[in-house]
Formats: sequence, C-alpha cells, structure tokens
Amino acid sequence: MPPEAAPGDWDQARRQLDQGLVALNVDLPAASRDQLIALLRLLAQWNRSFNLTALRTPADMVAGHLLDSLAVLAHLPPGRLLDVGTGAGFPGLPLAIARPDTAHVLLDSHLKKTRFVQHAALTLDLHNVEVVQQRAEQYRPDAPFPVVIARAFAPLPRLLRLIGHLCAPGGRVLALKGPAVETELTDLPAQFEHLDTLTLPAVTGRDRRTLVVLARRAVG
Repeated sequence: MPPEAAPGDWDQARRQLDQGLVALNVDLPAASRDQLIALLRLLAQWNRSFNLTALRTPADMVAGHLLDSLAVLAHLPPGRLLDVGTGAGFPGLPLAIARPDTAHVLLDSHLKKTRFVQHAALTLDLHNVEVVQQRAEQYRPDAPFPVVIARAFAPLPRLLRLIGHLCAPGGRVLALKGPAVETELTDLPAQFEHLDTLTLPAVTGRDRRTLVVLARRAVG
C-alpha cells in the first residue's frame, strides 16, 4: 500500500495546478480548482486499496491526470460528450468540472473503476456526469453523441470501429495520443474523416501529446 501524501504535498499540488492552468491558458474559478484537487484526493484514497492508477504522488496526478485532461479544452466542440474508456475518470471528470453546463457520459467496462467514478461524481456534486459500466461495442445509448473523446484507449482504426455507432453523423471524435501517431492514421474506417492532428501544450513531466480530430461523415 503506497504511503499517504502529506498535507504539504496537496498544497504544492494546488500551486502546480494553478501554474499549469496558466501555461494551458485555461481560466477556471477557484471553486472548480478546489474540486479538481478534491478529485485527486479521492483518487489517492481509493488507490491505496484498489490500484486505480499507476500515478501515486499528487504532483504526478496533477500533471498526468488533471493537466493532461484539461489540455484539450480549447479544442472541444460544444455538445454532450462521451468519454470512452474513462478508467478512473480521465479526461471526463476534469472536463465535467470545467464545463458544468455540458452533459458528460463516462464509459468503462471495469466495475471497480466505474464505482470510483460514480463515487467521485456524487461526492463532488457533479450533476452533469453519468457513469456507464459497459464495453464500448455493446453500449447502445438513446442517441449518438456529437463529441466522443478517448485517451490511450486503442489504436485509431480499432477505436473507430468500436465506437463508430456512438458518434453522431457530423460529430467529432477526439483521440489523445502520444507524439508518434502517423502510423495510426492509415486504414481508418470509411465513415470517418481525419480533420487535424494538433500538438497540445507541453505538461511538465509528461511526454508531449497530440490530439487527433476526426469527423464522422454525415452519410456512410
């Protein structure tokens, strides 16, 4: 069991978050920043028993979970969002905190992870979050989503084949990837069009991220 973080570590984590948001040009109110740190404290508490994440320290969690998730904010289209393979709630929970007026559905097949995400959403009073425990290819929502996001879920061709039915015609799929993504852009399903590959602002201590933006064709 990893040792519990000291109070000073969390104070430093808040300062790190504030500095990181400035670097990302993301402006959030103090209450939202407090929620983000409270989310990490919940994750650290659960992680001591359930091994939800390999990131153990507050500093690593701020960089690898919060800032990594929030780096996509400037590129998110409006509309209800589906986070596929959310794991312990990333990027979905930070995005829901940052966008309280937008509905977010967080999907994962692992029960212990969705239990944590549900607990975190209830504890943090996130009324714009719905948690679904199911495999992506088996999930059948009432309506497809205008925005689907995935972080380190699967290579792009496989990801799109698994979630094609979840993205509305004309909708967007945003895939958070590492720096070397070109080989994944071949053999994409015909119903998807590659729109852009964006280099996201660097987060201290993390590999540089790229964001691949795809559109589901209106026909096909």
